[in-house]
Amino acid sequence: MRANRLLGAALVEQNLITVEDLEAANDRLLAMGSSDSLRQRTVLGILVHDLKVLVEEDLLQHLAESAGIGLVDLRDYDVPEEANKLLDVEAAWATWTVPFDKEGEFHLVATAYYLSPAVRNFWEKHLNGPILWYGTTLGQIADFLDQHAPSAPAV
Repeated sequence: MRANRLLGAALVEQNLITVEDLEAANDRLLAMGSSDSLRQRTVLGILVHDLKVLVEEDLLQHLAESAGIGLVDLRDYDVPEEANKLLDVEAAWATWTVPFDKEGEFHLVATAYYLSPAVRNFWEKHLNGPILWYGTTLGQIADFLDQHAPSAPAV
C-alpha cells in the first residue's frame, strides 16, 4: 500500500495525473480489499487500464527524460541464475519491480514503480549494493514473474 500511495503522490506532484484521478484510483484500490490478488492491487494499473487517465508509455518517456533512467524490454530476456536467486516474488508483486541481471557489483533492476521512493528504498536495502534502474511496463513485470516465479499469484 505504501508503494501505491507514494507512487500516486509522485504522479500528481509531477503533473502526470490530477488529484481527482488519484482519489478515484485510491477509491477503487480500497474497494478491492485484500481478497484480490497482488496483480490487481496496483494504483498504476487502475490509472492506466481502468480509468485510462495515464498512458504507460508516456510515463516511461517521462522517466527517461526527467530521471535519466534506462528503459528495458524484459520479453525473452535471458536472466542469469544469479539474478533469479535475488527474486523475492512477494516483494516483486508488491513493488512491481524485479532484479533481472547483475553486472559486476551493479544490480540491474526493472520497475514500473520507479517514482515511488518506498520501492527504491526497499530494493536498495534488499539487494545491498548499487542499482542501475530501468523502467518497464506492468505487463512486462507480470510476464516476467509468471515466467520466472512459478508461485506467482493468480490473475
